[in-house]
Amino acid sequence: MKFTLATFLFSIVGLCAMGQSAIPAAEVQIKAAVLSAPADKRAGAAVYGYNQKGELALLRKGTNEMVCLADDPKQKGFSVSCYYKDLDPFMARGRELKKQGKAHQEIFDMREAEAKSGKLKMPEQPTSLFVYTATDEDFNTTTGEVKNGYLRYVVYIPYATAESTGLPLKPEAPGMPWIMFPGTHGAHIMITPPPPTKDKQ
Repeated sequence: MKFTLATFLFSIVGLCAMGQSAIPAAEVQIKAAVLSAPADKRAGAAVYGYNQKGELALLRKGTNEMVCLADDPKQKGFSVSCYYKDLDPFMARGRELKKQGKAHQEIFDMREAEAKSGKLKMPEQPTSLFVYTATDEDFNTTTGEVKNGYLRYVVYIPYATAESTGLPLKPEAPGMPWIMFPGTHGAHIMITPPPPTKDKQ
């Protein structure tokens, strides 16, 4: 019985250590996160990532208008993003509600109500979001290098509609822009290029 308990406790400690080591170093997170930004914006973008407790924290202050988010080590797959700073209240509120355990639709509905009431400030002009993804296997957590990454683009235009933009409600060809959530605070143009060919090397 004592051996079993000791083994169990050792396993728990080992799992905790593995969980902590799974979080890449700050410089690695920064290097990978800015891959989602346009090349000329990477050096000056602010970067949020994860400390060794797994908490979201500011890893680097920015000197330009872009904010990047590092990959969440708790989520399957590699995903980083970068957005224009005026979207920060919208994004931060979403992260806060998600942390509270709210479901996707609850988050949408709460932000919609808060945006309409003026509590949540949304950008007055079109604003960009870039999302860069890959598989776990294609992300090197030691060097920050990513292979076979896929970049897609989003342009937020709160309350825009198909009629106000001339955009369709769904893409009719690969990479064709279309509008999602029209007429809401979260209205945005989606641009999803065809996925890249897998690197066989």
